[in-house]
Amino acid sequence: MSQLQITENDHVRGSADAEIVIVEYGDFQCPYCARAYPTLVELQQRYGERIALVYRHLPLGMHPFAEGAAEAAEAAGAQGKFWEMHDALFEHQAQVSPAQLPLLAQQLGIEGERFNEDLATRRHRERIQAQAEEGKSLGASGTPSFFIKGERYHGDSDRESLTAAVERYL
Repeated sequence: MSQLQITENDHVRGSADAEIVIVEYGDFQCPYCARAYPTLVELQQRYGERIALVYRHLPLGMHPFAEGAAEAAEAAGAQGKFWEMHDALFEHQAQVSPAQLPLLAQQLGIEGERFNEDLATRRHRERIQAQAEEGKSLGASGTPSFFIKGERYHGDSDRESLTAAVERYL
């Protein structure tokens, strides 16, 4: 099975049967990922069930908080709130720090004790590392790295470029 097919371990926003699946290898501290985030949301709102978004982790070493943020997203995901934490981490990227993660989780209705335990034990670290290794093996060296319908997208992460790329597939 190709790594670019949706797996049971993926966080998918939209239908797994969508016409276009966009897989993003991202980093919650990356400014370019944050720039792409509203465009992806907008494209999915515009095209509905025709588009599915998959988020996979590729925390970069230059971002000291990226791995912790990925672990927070996975800890939220263990409680069914991955996308809520994903969105919050990008929407508040400039303000979010490790100390604020429990507060953010609380605001999202995530059970705090379990969330904090997941972070303290680094329960989701291996999953994040496995996704990062997989991304690198597919040529994702920086973030965001997108694959649209299984093809590596080499364009910019700005609204105009991403929108044009997706519309070419539609």
